[in-house]
Amino acid sequence: MERDLRYPIGTFEFTGEITDSVTAEWIKEIEELPERLREAVKDLNDEQLDTPYRPGGWTVRQVIHHVADSHMNALIRFKLALTEDKPVIKPYEEAKWAELPDYALPVEPSLLLIETLHKRWVTVLRELTPADLEKTFIHPESGTVSLGRNIGIYAWHGKHHLAHITSLCTRKGW
Repeated sequence: MERDLRYPIGTFEFTGEITDSVTAEWIKEIEELPERLREAVKDLNDEQLDTPYRPGGWTVRQVIHHVADSHMNALIRFKLALTEDKPVIKPYEEAKWAELPDYALPVEPSLLLIETLHKRWVTVLRELTPADLEKTFIHPESGTVSLGRNIGIYAWHGKHHLAHITSLCTRKGW
């Protein structure tokens, strides 16, 4: 059976209890992502950065820029949920964002953005109380999402896109 290149680590699934240790592990994964992304692309040239991770998929360059955009939105969503009562968040058209001119930039601006964004984000995440983890926001397409679960979703999201890059590099022998 051929592996689904869209989901090299599978989809996000978590049915257990969101404990302190589970949350701590997810936060650690979020904290480590910027360095892992930088390491994954450090030796890639422009031709490699402009290679799609799968047929019809985004290029490595687009994946890096997407992670920056997605995680910026995630931090905002966390802050909204922490400061408002069940806010309705605004989704965005990820595929259309990937067609905007900034997605053709070198990856360094987005790598720097991810590094500094994650420093701020992890600072917020580490201070969340059990009551904070229960706070929610409403995604118009996905429904109600708790902050505790959303930490897991974004830990997975980072690993998911990192695996797009690393699995491509492995398949190509880079």
